Amino acid sequence: MVFNHFNFNVLDLEKSLAFYDKALGLKPVRETVAADGSFKLVFLGDGQTDFRLELTWLRDRKEPYNLGDLEYHLAMTAPDMEAARKLHEEMGCICYVNEGMGIYFISDPDGYWIEIVPQR
Repeated sequence: MVFNHFNFNVLDLEKSLAFYDKALGLKPVRETVAADGSFKLVFLGDGQTDFRLELTWLRDRKEPYNLGDLEYHLAMTAPDMEAARKLHEEMGCICYVNEGMGIYFISDPDGYWIEIVPQR
């Protein structure tokens, strides 16, 4: 077994696509649309690895997702932590900083956390 993808359900697909492009440079690499239009899956890639983030949009979903205690997260490696943090500060999406560990977290439009870690 090997990793294939990870999924986040999103309320506003266009807003999420714009966020992931600007904040993390993730671009759509594949999409699937239900024949009846009830859902859309968009797989995002980083252009360097085969790992994919799947964004699932459900047409009939109107209320925000309950993310519970949010004890899970996706992690992304930043080759330039200073530039990444500056961008995320400008975007206002930083939700937690751990200076001692040299990491921080950003929050996407639906409240999912993404950990930003330095390249080692």
